[in-house]
Formats: sequence, C-alpha cells, structure tokens
Amino acid sequence: MEKTLEKVVKEKLTPIIAETTKKTIGVTVDELNKSLIDRIATTPFITLDVNAALPYRTAKRLFRKRFFAHLIETHYGNVSDVAKITGIDRRTIHRIIRELGIDVDKLRQHLLNPDHYMRIALDQTLRSTLEQYKPIIHPERLDKMYQQLPKLEEEVLASLPKTEMSYKEAEEEFDRQYLSKALKANNYNISQTARAIKLRYETLHRKLKALGLKDNSSKNKQASFF
Repeated sequence: MEKTLEKVVKEKLTPIIAETTKKTIGVTVDELNKSLIDRIATTPFITLDVNAALPYRTAKRLFRKRFFAHLIETHYGNVSDVAKITGIDRRTIHRIIRELGIDVDKLRQHLLNPDHYMRIALDQTLRSTLEQYKPIIHPERLDKMYQQLPKLEEEVLASLPKTEMSYKEAEEEFDRQYLSKALKANNYNISQTARAIKLRYETLHRKLKALGLKDNSSKNKQASFF
C-alpha cells in the first residue's frame, strides 16, 4: 500500500524529535514527541495572511497579494518559476501582479531563500507546541529545549519534502483557516458569520460544505443557522 505523505514525514521525524527531547529534557516524553511530530506533519508550511477580523473579500485580497509576493521574493523574482509553482500561466501572473499592485522591482531588492517563510512557520509551530507543556515540564529542561530549536529546525527542514503549494491549494488553505476563525468568533452561527464577513449566506454555506467545515463546526458546537 502506498504511504501517505504525512506518514512518510512522521517516520522521518520520529527519531529526530525523540533524540532531541531525550538529550535536552533527560527523559523520553512520548506525549510531547507525538505532539511535535503531529503538528509538524500536519502543518502546511506556508505563511498565509489570514485576518478573520476583515471582511472575506478584503482578507482574501491581502492573502493573494502576500502569497504571490512571497513566491516572487523567494524565487529571485523569476515570474516563470512562480507560474510553474502556482499552476497559473505567465500572462495571468503578470496581470495578477498589476491588479494587486505588487512592486516586483522592489521585491527583487530583498530576495530571500526559498525556505525563508517555511522556517518562520516551523519555528512558530514548534514554539506554540512547547508552550502547551509549560505546566508539565520543569522550566530549566524546557529552556534547554528552546535553546535546541535552531538545530532541531535545521534537521526537520532537511527531512521535510521540498514541496510548494499551488495557488489552488493555498487558496483552499486560506479559506479553511479564515472561515474556521470566523465561525469560532461568531459562536458557530452560520448566519451571523455570513453577516460579519460580508458574504452571502448561500455562498458561505457552499464553502463550508466544500471544505468539510460545516460538519466540523457541528462537532465543536451544534451549529446554529439563525
């Protein structure tokens, strides 16, 4: 049976995480190891601008602008490379750049390594996971773990597959994060959420169903419609 990408990543990460936690904490903490591995394996390592306090279309435009700007920054301003990654033809990429007001010449003055934003996302993921264990692990041992993060991040990055999101994948991830936050902020009331983010009820309902969020919101709390 073909292994899933998540399973392959978990298999590669298990010895790396286990060795680091044992060296720094002194003992094997299975729960911590599992939390770190699960979070890394299931996190889409791309920095998305997701501001659920803004109306949906405003937030979506900001996301699109930063998404394409990030790719231009981390691919040496090469529009052809950006087109290949996103699955969008070059002519359309140039049109998007003009529509969103992206200053390509300015971005080319501050070119970044391809894994720059992946590093940021990984660091945030590791730190937020460790934060959850502050009440459980002795402060000195946890501090040692924080000191080892740069080394751990390098090893994790080396083991992760070098894949990048197409625009369609990134757009779906934006919708999932944005709508999840918006639903939670509005107590999972779909009608109230639609009004808050300035989206037609029918459009929101369709998006939630397509993303599987309607069922998830019902599990978190009985989703109300009115």
